[in-house]
This record gives sequence, C-alpha cells and structure tokens, in this order.
Amino acid sequence: MAKRDYENWTKEDLLREVDRLRLQKKYGLVWEKKPEDVVEQAKREFPVLEQIGAKKISTSADMPTNILIEGDNYHALSVLNYTHHGRIDVIYIDPPYNTGARDWKYNNNYVDEEDPYRHTKWLSFMSHRLELAKNLLAPDGIICVTIDDNELPRLWLLMEDVFREQNYLGTVVIRINPGGRKSKRKVALQHEYALFFSRNTSSSVAKVAMAPEDKSHSYQKDKEGWYEERNLRKEGADSLAAKDSDRYFPIYYDPKTGKLSSVKKYSVTILPTDTASQKRIWRRGKEDIDPMSKEGSLFVKKTKYGLQVYFKFRGGLGGETPKSFWEDKKYSASEHGTQKLDEILGVREAFPFPKSLYAVMDCIKVASAKKNATILDFFAGSGTTAQAVLTLNKQDGGTRRFIICTNNENNIAEEVCYPRVKRVMQGYKTKSKETVDGLGGNLRYFRTAFVKADPTDKGKDALTRRASEMLCLREGTFDPVVSEEAFKIFKHGDRFTGIVLDQFALREFKKAIAGINGKIAVYIFSLSDETFEEEFNELKDK
Repeated sequence: MAKRDYENWTKEDLLREVDRLRLQKKYGLVWEKKPEDVVEQAKREFPVLEQIGAKKISTSADMPTNILIEGDNYHALSVLNYTHHGRIDVIYIDPPYNTGARDWKYNNNYVDEEDPYRHTKWLSFMSHRLELAKNLLAPDGIICVTIDDNELPRLWLLMEDVFREQNYLGTVVIRINPGGRKSKRKVALQHEYALFFSRNTSSSVAKVAMAPEDKSHSYQKDKEGWYEERNLRKEGADSLAAKDSDRYFPIYYDPKTGKLSSVKKYSVTILPTDTASQKRIWRRGKEDIDPMSKEGSLFVKKTKYGLQVYFKFRGGLGGETPKSFWEDKKYSASEHGTQKLDEILGVREAFPFPKSLYAVMDCIKVASAKKNATILDFFAGSGTTAQAVLTLNKQDGGTRRFIICTNNENNIAEEVCYPRVKRVMQGYKTKSKETVDGLGGNLRYFRTAFVKADPTDKGKDALTRRASEMLCLREGTFDPVVSEEAFKIFKHGDRFTGIVLDQFALREFKKAIAGINGKIAVYIFSLSDETFEEEFNELKDK
C-alpha cells in the first residue's frame, strides 16, 4: 500500500491492510491441527486416578515411593497438572518416531506412510502433550526428548514453539546402532538425537563425571592416582607479573637429578616468562616449590619453547560439560536395551526397540545433578526410565523418584512395564539361574478413570469422592490411617493428609488428628467459599 500515514487511510484501506496481515504466516512451524479423541473426551469428563492396590510394591519404608500410571498419557498429564504442577525436575520421553511403519495410533487407527496427514497428526499428538508437560516442570526443570531423522526437523521447531528458542540447551547425537540400519536409498543410520530444553533461561545442563580415560584432557596415573600435566606458569589476563609480585621468582633446576628448588641454586634458572618475553607469575608460591619437587609432583619438560616447569594437577576429575556426540558401546540399543529387557523378563523380544539403560541414565544425569530429583516419563513403554532412576540411586545413594505413564496397548503396562519394574526392585533370576539382586524402591500403581463433567451438586459430590487418590498422590501420603465415610487420613513417615468430605464432620475430624505426631495437610470439600481457618486455630502447630 502506497500510503504510509495510516491516520489518513480510508475504512477500505484499513480493511485491506487487516486482510493482508491476516494472510501473513508467522515464522516457524505451521500445521493443520487435527482433533484427537482423548483430548475431546477430557472436555466432557474429568480424568481421575484409581489405585490398583494389588500391584503395590514395597521393599523399604525409608525409600521413595514411585508411581506407574496406566492409561492414555494425555489423561495422565491432565491429572498430574493438578498433583505435580511445577514440581517435576526432569522430563525424559521417547515418543513414537513416526517412521511410517504403523508404530503408533491416532484416534485408534495406526498411522502409516501412506497417510497424507502423517506428520500433521504426529505434530497435533505431540503438541497436546508437550503443552501439558511444560506446566509440570519446576522453574529450573529440563525436558529431554529423543527422536530420529523422521521427525527431528518438526520436533525441533515444535519444541522451540512450546519451550521457546532461548531455552534450547543443545542436541546430543547418540550412536545406538553401531552396525547401521540399512536402507535401499539412504545412508545407513547409526544414531538418534536427544534434544534438551529448559523451563526458563536460568537453567543449565549439569556437569557429568567422566572416567579419566574418557576426558578431553590427557590424564595419567601414578601411585597417588590420576593426574593431568599442567604448565606451572600461569596464563590469562590475570597472570602478568606486577612489580611487587611474590609469584615472579626464579626456579632452579638440576638436569642431572631432575630436582627443582626456589632456594638452592642449581645450574639452570627458569623464570615464568612466556614466548613473547612477557613476565608472568607461577601458579604456586615460593614456599611450595621444594616440597612439590621432593614429592615428585614437579618436573621439567623440554619443549620447542625451551625448558618448561610442569606439575601434576589432580583437581580436574570433577564434572565436565557434556559433549554433543556419544559413541560409547554402552549406548547400543540392541545390547543394552533389547538384551537387557529379555534377560529381566525371561522373554525374547518382549518389547520393540527398548532404549539402552545407559543412554537413559546419562540423559537424566545431564538434565539434573539433584540426587532427589523427580523424573517423569509419559512414554514409558518397557520401563527403561524406571530402571535408570533406580540404578542411579543405587550408584550414588540418591533418593530420586520416578513417575512413568504408559497405555496398556498389547498389554504393555501389565505384561512388560510393571513386571520389569517389579523384578528390578525385588530381584530376579535369569534363564541361566543367575540371581540378580533387587535395587529396592516402592511403587504405587494407578489407572486412569473418568468422572462426568456435571456442574450440579451431585456431579461435584461424585468428583469429590474420587479425589482422594489424587490428593494422596499430590502429598505423597498413601498409607491409610483413618477411613470414615465423612473423612479420611493418610500418612507417609511423619507426614499426614486429611481429607474432609463432609464439612459437618469437622469436629470428629479434629478429634482424630489431635493425637497425631507430625504435620498434616488438610483438604476440606465444601459447597461454600469458607476457608475454615478459624476451625484449626488450636492446631496450628500441626
């Protein structure tokens, strides 16, 4: 439009400009969103959880309680948005790769490579779940999503749309198939990807401990342990020697014995002067030189720049920033995924393409250094994430806990995921009669269910009666203490949860909690807006 002064535009000019702007597409990913049955169902009915008591696993009261939810993960995420909003430290998911090989369903129909809306359906499916998952992450939480070439370009843009471009933390390439997946037209695929995004810009990936032989620096070993050779002369902006610097001094060297001293004048003098003849300082003080030489941690090396003083640095074996390419054989999905699962369950090929246990463990370690982190996997499949969390706890004494969600398509939840978790926790015997000790841990098994979205008092009462399981999940208190028609009390350790279903039973409820030794969270269901705070004035210490 030629006119630039919009204040003088006619109504027709403005309408044309509005139409022009409406036709403009935003930069990024644009697709036709497809309706999904499970999403529409959640608009008509409230997803709730039912605990399956017979599937409870308990190995130690002192260990964390983990959660397995059987059901569609959209419904599970809807419930978790109430129970765990902003409380998840790590989300690790391995969603359908949408290869076209009928490996997932949309609205109860398998999606194959002939489906013209294959990518559109996958994007709608993923966006519905990622939007819910984002709300679950803690302020410093991180999500890791694994994928292969089939959907990498679209997933990357979708993740930027949901979590924002500035929260992208990097992509790791993982060699999961050393032999390569053969194809008639394409290069043999050896790898997949792990995309890391944070909840906000204050988060960062964790540094991970590495074996000395795997580190980027060259480490050597002596009787004292691992060390790295470092030049004793300091480098950098703060290394130039001032006139009165006590770190600029000569070190004397005896080529025959290899001894060094800052006091005894041997035949060779070495100063901390760099290749440009600038005076710099030593990393250690004058009083340190003789003791370091005596213990063998100080020595001279002949370089192209002349004689240089080096020392054995032993402080670099802490964590390193994770690298973007992982090629260790432990990431092989066949050897440490399929074979591991077959060994645990005693059944061949119980689940297609399970992840390497070690790949999942390392993704979790990159996403959080917290030993008490809560990890969510809402595409749990065979339960590799559960085993990864339990293994990490066994290795470092952590108290991490997992929440895993899977549907029961082809009995995956009941015949693969749950049995795996149970055996890993309690221990099992292999086909060769070898005993494998359990990793310990506790589990509560839930199944998704529904309450009609009825706005009447009757509908509200029906939802109230089904809410206890979710409140226990929210508070982490599952053991019943009192179970009356009008109120219920649950506990875990010294923490209690009271649920008052009838406000007129408050007097009896207060009598029941008067003798409790611990803190209690109280939920009161009422048809009024009253907060009931004055009812508990005498029990505020609880």
